[in-house]
Amino acid sequence: MPSSLPLDARTARLLPWIVAIAFFMQTLDGTILNTALPSMARDLAEDPLRMQSVVISYMLTVALLIPASGWIADRFGTRRVFFGAILLFSLGSLLCALSHSLPQLVGARVVQGLGGALMLPVGRLMVLRAYPRTELVRIMGFVTIPGLLGPLIGPTLGGWLVEYTSWHWIFLINLPVGALGCVAALSVMPDLRGPERSRFDTPGFLLFGAAMVLITIALEGLGELHLPHLRVLLLLFAGLACLAAYWLRAGRLEQPLFAPRLFHTRTFAVGILGNLFARLGSGALPFLVPLLLQVALGYSPATAGMSMIPLAISAMVAKGLARRLIERFGYRAVLTGNTLALGVGLCSLALIDPQHPYWLLLLQLAVLGGINSLQFTAMNTVTLIDLDDRSASSGNSLLSVVAQLSLSLGVACAAALLGGFTASIGQEVDSVLGAFQATFLCVGLLTMLAAAIFLQLTGEDGRSARKVEAVGEE
Repeated sequence: MPSSLPLDARTARLLPWIVAIAFFMQTLDGTILNTALPSMARDLAEDPLRMQSVVISYMLTVALLIPASGWIADRFGTRRVFFGAILLFSLGSLLCALSHSLPQLVGARVVQGLGGALMLPVGRLMVLRAYPRTELVRIMGFVTIPGLLGPLIGPTLGGWLVEYTSWHWIFLINLPVGALGCVAALSVMPDLRGPERSRFDTPGFLLFGAAMVLITIALEGLGELHLPHLRVLLLLFAGLACLAAYWLRAGRLEQPLFAPRLFHTRTFAVGILGNLFARLGSGALPFLVPLLLQVALGYSPATAGMSMIPLAISAMVAKGLARRLIERFGYRAVLTGNTLALGVGLCSLALIDPQHPYWLLLLQLAVLGGINSLQFTAMNTVTLIDLDDRSASSGNSLLSVVAQLSLSLGVACAAALLGGFTASIGQEVDSVLGAFQATFLCVGLLTMLAAAIFLQLTGEDGRSARKVEAVGEE
């Protein structure tokens, strides 16, 4: 069905629900897992402080496939691709539940990531092509609401399932929802395709993907993989060489995967680089806190999960304040000040010890949740706000990739720091809790450095278009 034809009443009514459910599945899966990591580690005979590959493998797979999602949807049709995405995600969930070792679990998470990488972008693409622009804000607002509920429900549900059943159920609960989604996709989804069949930049995709994988494995080599430093350096330089080769090649192509000309727009360049570095702390936060509460402080999985509720609630509240703050103070002031506040908030978690009042911990997490939400909204909006129509699609795709990549790098950096400090117990730190405290301090300081990137904005950047709808979190 061509995208120019109107939808029938039934499809127009049901399509946003299907995309919203897929969005909910993805965000729930992204937050339900962190609380279960210690229990999974015990069952798989692994160190709970070295389980980050379970998180990173999914995020990295999603980041790798996002650039190809639009081309795949145009080539095979949105209905088949969306159905295949839900099927892969559900199959990956089943394989995760059946895993008996860490390598099996990581492989299953990659399968999950193959589905997750296509679900949300293709769902958004369908909404973009199927509804008139006058309806877009309302429809997208409806679609993203379940995505906000995922972080609210995920940690608590994950902790409860681990404590009263087993960690396998955090994956098995995806199966009935996935089955319903598959049926709905086949019976309701329109088969929309782009007006033109564009040529996909396969060499560019391979170079860019290789760079992401090699750099991530290099960081993982400092943590879970225990690679020699010489091998880590080789992987890091190989990744940077692939990235350099990609940009040199893209500069002479008419339709590269991501055009270097995007960075001629200063707000885009600042926004992308700011996203890359400021999200390192944001990615580390939901990974480190459940581990801190369970491994270092002895909280039960259910209590650790419920402790994350204030973070999610304040994130939802802060979303409503973002536009007013940006309109009042401008992107430069909001992003610079908020990045510093995010770093200070992460550093404050280094003060947590067994005598730390529980109410103060909840308050710290609530404040961090609000700061994080404001950070995402402001960063995403300033990145895209000055792009023209020709560059918007490519810029949005690169933003989605950088968002996923930086979150996975944040987990990898935090895990490498935590592993290094844990190995130096008795020298640099005196306990596992001390390793967590030092890690939060380092992650917070690194996040604060990203404020220097946002200082490169001017007070006028984004002012002419500041009343646009804020871009949702990735």
